[in-house]
Amino acid sequence: MNCPKCGTENPDDAQICNSCSAALKTAPAESSKPVAKTSGLAIASLVLAILSPFTCMISAIPAVILAIVALVKISKSQGRLKGNGLAVAGLAVPFVVLPVIGILMGILMPALARVRQVAFRQVCATNMSNLGKAMLIYAGDYDEKYPTPSKWCDLLIEYADVSPLTFRCKGASGCKIACCGKEDVSGKLCNYAMNKNAEIDGTASPPDMVLLFETTSGWNQSGGPDILTTDNHQGEGCNIVFMDLHVEFVKTEDLDNLKWTPE
Repeated sequence: MNCPKCGTENPDDAQICNSCSAALKTAPAESSKPVAKTSGLAIASLVLAILSPFTCMISAIPAVILAIVALVKISKSQGRLKGNGLAVAGLAVPFVVLPVIGILMGILMPALARVRQVAFRQVCATNMSNLGKAMLIYAGDYDEKYPTPSKWCDLLIEYADVSPLTFRCKGASGCKIACCGKEDVSGKLCNYAMNKNAEIDGTASPPDMVLLFETTSGWNQSGGPDILTTDNHQGEGCNIVFMDLHVEFVKTEDLDNLKWTPE
């Protein structure tokens, strides 16, 4: 061991320099304390907790379990394991995320339901527009007369090549069941009705007179305002095809202004 003051070499166990009598400092013994490792369970818990919003909270349960196990093992490891913060975070995140998701769902669900209803309304309007065009095609082949109201659905399928699905409104009650059942094979389901007065003058009727309107489920239905329904669209109104073939969603409060006869 060299003296830090005079540089004289001394025995390793010497406490005082043999040359200058200066005190010799011995090097501290290297610590034998093991390096603590981060708990893999704590890491896994935090990862699962972060993923819980994207897995519909399915991963939240194993995240909580792993966090508890990790905390127990870390406390018993006598310093060989670390990661308390990770485990606590893995335990806390699901309980923080869950109410946040609940709040967001409460905000978004009504909006999504509204978008769904608007989409159904648009699909319904498209179907009715196609039916109106099919009726015009039929009238072109039959002296400008529209199909007989008592069998208009059958006539459009037979002579205008209309698909049975065109007669259905997605917003109508039981529509999904019918589309998956026997009615889908026979095609005997229609959520629309024909104005019984539309056949009188055919295409010569006033352009603002009703041609097709929404009603309850049936087949070859015809009539007037007594069978019209707004139930397919939450009571807000219904789609109407006018004699000039334009389609309009008429609000419930304006339905009394519709023209049903040529006069």
